[in-house]
Amino acid sequence: MMTKPFLFKQFQVHQDRCAMKIGTDGVLLGAWTSVEHQPMSILDIGAGTGVVALMLAQRSHAETIDGIEIDEDAYEQCVENFEASDWADRLFCYHASLDEFVNEMDDKYELIVSNPPFYSEIMASGNESRDMARQNQSLPFGELLSSVVKLLAENGTFSTIIPFKEEERFLDLAAAINLHPKRLMRIKGNPKSEIKRSLLELQIGKTSVEIENLTIESARHQYTKEYIDLTKDFYLKM
Repeated sequence: MMTKPFLFKQFQVHQDRCAMKIGTDGVLLGAWTSVEHQPMSILDIGAGTGVVALMLAQRSHAETIDGIEIDEDAYEQCVENFEASDWADRLFCYHASLDEFVNEMDDKYELIVSNPPFYSEIMASGNESRDMARQNQSLPFGELLSSVVKLLAENGTFSTIIPFKEEERFLDLAAAINLHPKRLMRIKGNPKSEIKRSLLELQIGKTSVEIENLTIESARHQYTKEYIDLTKDFYLKM
């Protein structure tokens, strides 16, 4: 039985074969990531459904937008989602692990994004694909960052979203290999909740950091103006 695709304003995403469904994290990453430096080449590490790459295809003029996805079902679905979009000629997905990809790829990317698996505590749901997508044992932060350094063009940027509680450790790991924050956004669900996520934009070499905060809802189902402004080009309901 075909489940209905997730509809955005300019594309749709089938996700019935993907362990990790479309969530707020991916949409935030796709909407917040800066394309001001007009990257011509973009890489999405752990593409999943392909939603982040599709959002960046909508937002940028990049000629090359590559995804890599290790899970076979997710990879096949990502390819189908790419091919069904208006930007099929610019989107390509590789079925590979990150270390395989790094070893075989000589190209550098001007923008790299990743919505990485980050439940560092072992959580078994009984669904192996979902557990792999969620746990950073399958892609530790250190491995992700060292791969980014190898694949990133000198003037490029790397954007990611991680749990706020991991922010300090992540930035320490990044600084050790000369990746430093340029922009940072801390996200909470509502005014009373704790900060839950950090959106990070890193570059090679130190620079000044722009730090912002975002609250998603002012009350239940009442989205803040900032969140609407960020996501309105994508969500049908915004």
